[in-house]
Amino acid sequence: MISAEDNTEEISKMTFSAIQIQQMLPHKFPFLLIDEAYDVIPGISGCGKKYYTLNEWFFQGHFPGEPIVPGVLLIESLAQLTAIIYLSEALKEIKSLNQNNIDLNNLSSRVGYLVKSNVKFMSPVRPGTVLEMSAKIIRKMGNLSMVSVKGKNGRTVVVEGELSVSEKEGF
Repeated sequence: MISAEDNTEEISKMTFSAIQIQQMLPHKFPFLLIDEAYDVIPGISGCGKKYYTLNEWFFQGHFPGEPIVPGVLLIESLAQLTAIIYLSEALKEIKSLNQNNIDLNNLSSRVGYLVKSNVKFMSPVRPGTVLEMSAKIIRKMGNLSMVSVKGKNGRTVVVEGELSVSEKEGF
């Protein structure tokens, strides 16, 4: 296992575009809630972004005259980043087997469920926000992972806490 503190082995970070994320995750519009992932250390940590515009479907009713992103959707964005982190580990394993024809769609079958969330919301997220997310897997117990997550708007932390997520086995 690669440790972020291990200086003897160079850590290879991965980046995923919106198109790659659409292929990797089973989530589709309107519930694909991450636009890019970067600095992903497979199975360990990563960062991502979600760009919120006034055109988002939920702003019509949440709340009229004062649109804010529902907290449950912020949690889902962080959970989707977490899925990319553990899927990138599976992707790295597939690449190590020298399989050149990698179908990212096959990875989506490994995405499990959000099991538990313990987060605090510090500031509302409004249209025009670029939500900058980070997630780090802090403990794995079989197919269950405990993850430290944070979402920021610039320097302002808007959501922070821990998630527990499950991962399905195999392909």
